[in-house]
Amino acid sequence: MKTSDLKNQLENLVYIPENHSYLLAVSGGSDSMVLTHIFKDLGINFQIAHINYHLRGEDSDLDQKVVQNFCEKHHIKFHLYEVSAKDQKPENSIQLWARELRYAFFKQIQEKENLEFLVTAHHLNDQLETFIINLSKASGINGLSGIPSNDNHTLRPLLNFTKEEIYEFAKDNNIEYREDLSNKKSDYLRNKIRNEIVPKLLETNDHFLENFKKSSSYLNQTKDFVQQQIHEIEGKISIFNKDHKILSKNKLNQESDFVKFEILKKYGFDQEEEIPKIFKAENGSSFFSKDYQLIINRDELILINKDEEPEIQEEILLIENFDFSKNQILINLEDVIGEIEEINKIVEWDFDAEKLHFPLRLRRQKDGDEFYPTGFLGKKKVSKFFRDKKLSILARQKIWILTDSKNSVLGIIPFRQDRRNSKDENTKKILKIFNKK
Repeated sequence: MKTSDLKNQLENLVYIPENHSYLLAVSGGSDSMVLTHIFKDLGINFQIAHINYHLRGEDSDLDQKVVQNFCEKHHIKFHLYEVSAKDQKPENSIQLWARELRYAFFKQIQEKENLEFLVTAHHLNDQLETFIINLSKASGINGLSGIPSNDNHTLRPLLNFTKEEIYEFAKDNNIEYREDLSNKKSDYLRNKIRNEIVPKLLETNDHFLENFKKSSSYLNQTKDFVQQQIHEIEGKISIFNKDHKILSKNKLNQESDFVKFEILKKYGFDQEEEIPKIFKAENGSSFFSKDYQLIINRDELILINKDEEPEIQEEILLIENFDFSKNQILINLEDVIGEIEEINKIVEWDFDAEKLHFPLRLRRQKDGDEFYPTGFLGKKKVSKFFRDKKLSILARQKIWILTDSKNSVLGIIPFRQDRRNSKDENTKKILKIFNKK
């Protein structure tokens, strides 16, 4: 392992590395101190972040001192986070807690200092440990592909180098570092794999790690190929819509369980037992992931990003009272609710104002709504009217219902007026509701 080797790895990850800025996550161990030393020799613009968890007493403070002294000696900006009681260390899942804490700290620094990439010192042995962990979890090809070398602006340029190579580089270049003796304890799954399983594997073959590196590369190429195929399939079953992602339910259902899972997983639906429920669910059913709502709409799976979906206004006061000193009052709906986007349809409704109960409001559909539509005999449920119009779930959410003070439906905008209060030959006072079509 040479400085030039790491430079080559960086160039594979980032176009012209010298033109970018970096935050190095440095613990004080051999891996991160070697990484730091090489970045310094390359003359790249970087800063350093260190977390002192105070989990190992004086050893934690000595780790911090090694990193801090290096930064002071070489005039590198140093960022420190010291864990305290306010961070609420849990009884269990300490590794997960520590990971979430440090990555939140790194992100904060990157935003404040405008540092483009986070760089960590994961190496080939870490990659092997992760492979074994994911193998035990039945995590599929994505898990077996291991730690990505470039993932969402997080770079891992040491992934092709073994721990032994890193130790040799540190020795040859007199790099000061500290060993975390807690890693020798097999109290966590990763430590158990590192201390008990990996040594046995390495004994089986002198070229085990080299062969594993090749296998890992093949797996990554396979993963990339599969993801490209998944992307193409998703494109073929996607239905164009300017507002939401919509998939053809029937076409997706014809694909293999693997394809269904890979496509829906992108939207947070990553529980295999949930997938069959989606395809068996009744029309109008909803499923929720962290970021998405999935709505079953006949032959459609509508995916709504909850962060991007604007809040739907539920009610608008249209007119409080009618001025009976006038014979006619005009209300332009587009002045109240904007353009009626659902259907390019003219609205021109004339009501007998003396029959109406003010105030009049616009609201969304409610269960049990019914009205007496013009052009029909008898009454009709609003929900049945929507079904007959073959309106999607999302379209229904955007439809305004015109109601009076008794909550009676006076019309469904822009489709149909209720005939009970419409103008007739005896009408003297007219309320006209229209749009600009």
